[in-house]
Amino acid sequence: MRLEASGLVCVRGGREVFSGLGFALSGGEALLVTGRNGSGKSSLLRMIAGLVRLSGGRLGLSGGDAERSIPEQVHYLGHQDALKPTLTVTENLGFWTRYLGGSQPPEQALATVGLAGLGGLPAAYLSAGQRRRLSMARLLAVQRPIWLLDEPTSALDSDAQQILAGAMKQHLQGGGLILAATHGPIGLDGARELRLGAAQ
Repeated sequence: MRLEASGLVCVRGGREVFSGLGFALSGGEALLVTGRNGSGKSSLLRMIAGLVRLSGGRLGLSGGDAERSIPEQVHYLGHQDALKPTLTVTENLGFWTRYLGGSQPPEQALATVGLAGLGGLPAAYLSAGQRRRLSMARLLAVQRPIWLLDEPTSALDSDAQQILAGAMKQHLQGGGLILAATHGPIGLDGARELRLGAAQ
């Protein structure tokens, strides 16, 4: 599998955020997207996820599921944890598993991220770190080859960061791809770096 981008242009609110951006990423590889605030790190991930329109350039994926678009083959973990506060922890993950077509029982993923004992608790009562762990569980419960992670260690304690690092390593070993926007190390040793320039 290979994800390729060439000549990408991003315009937000009438302002060009970046242009002429390109990269190539093959199965088992990770790319750290770095740069100062406003350089377009989150916009790039959201563009690949199909949430931001390409203003120019091309994105292509070879070796994936030919019947699915690129956004249908990615997991996007953004700044906001996509949770329904009135649903329980298990119900939230169960919804995403059914919606995205996952095969792993929610309980197994919750145990992996350290939330096994909180399955019956409404998501509204979770701490910021626990909400982030629940979002991590979605990565494990539903298999998608491309992970787009935006500041994935935000709100995570050291134990949860270790769990995430292990999950990322396992995903790469299985031939998956990871693009992670970050301001600091997240446990992806050996990852290449794509540094975005300052906002124009």
